[in-house]
Amino acid sequence: MKPMIEIHDLHKRFRKTEAVAGLSLAVPEGQVTAFLGPNGAGKSTTIKCLLNLHHPDSGTATVMGCDSRKIGPAQLVHIGYVSENMELPLWMTVKQFLDYCRPLYPQWDRDFEKRLMQQFELPEKTKLKDLSRGMRMKASLLSSLAYRPKLVVLDEPFSGLDPLVRDEFIRGLLELTEEEGWTVFVSSHDIEEVQRLADRIAIINRGKLALDETSDSLQSRFRSVTVALPDDRKPPNDLPTEWMHVEQVGRLTRFIASRSNGSTESLVRQRFPEATEVEVQPMSLREIFIALARAYRLEGKS
Repeated sequence: MKPMIEIHDLHKRFRKTEAVAGLSLAVPEGQVTAFLGPNGAGKSTTIKCLLNLHHPDSGTATVMGCDSRKIGPAQLVHIGYVSENMELPLWMTVKQFLDYCRPLYPQWDRDFEKRLMQQFELPEKTKLKDLSRGMRMKASLLSSLAYRPKLVVLDEPFSGLDPLVRDEFIRGLLELTEEEGWTVFVSSHDIEEVQRLADRIAIINRGKLALDETSDSLQSRFRSVTVALPDDRKPPNDLPTEWMHVEQVGRLTRFIASRSNGSTESLVRQRFPEATEVEVQPMSLREIFIALARAYRLEGKS
């Protein structure tokens, strides 16, 4: 199956800053791909290049088989886009906003629109300026989904939302994505929410792809390890390179095993034969992301 998005050796510079530095990535069709990275990693710039809001300096990006630099109305009617920085006509009511958007999309589904209005509990007679930030984000999402796009692109959609609205947003999007078979490309700092959504994780660092794999694969191979020693002995110097962030606090040595498998505990006991206790725990996506971001920062200083 051909990827919905294909990026090859993409570069984008703003004066002296290279925001995207040779990024290559394929986003599969029909899945939710989380696009993560530290602040300034190049996520939003990449998304804007994909949607023809920025022109790349070099490299290529295709969306639904179309060169990103040629994306226009014929492609945009199949792409739903929601960003934390979207500017809405705040003087309009929700109904006026949807009335304005509807003629722009020939495949707009009025029945689907009504269903989303009910699901998102949007008050159609209220002006957008009088809605909370969370409700405005819901209005943006509705206006980007009612025409049943093939691709949904979300750039920090959860920013500033309270926990309840965020949960409603996520649950609604999950249900719709499963029903419609949409391809979703989501960039967010809310890792806990992304964990609920994502089939695949792509992490960008300093404008380049650092990791790309399924969410299940990523979480299956990362483990937090704690080793208790009989005294204040130092850990061995020749620990495997895939054991990250080795720290010693009193009798405890802690680290993260980034290539874990079913034999991790036995391997740890081989390296620490004097250990009185070995604890191997799974990690959340947020914990994994923090460990990787810390490693990327250390790499940048070396």
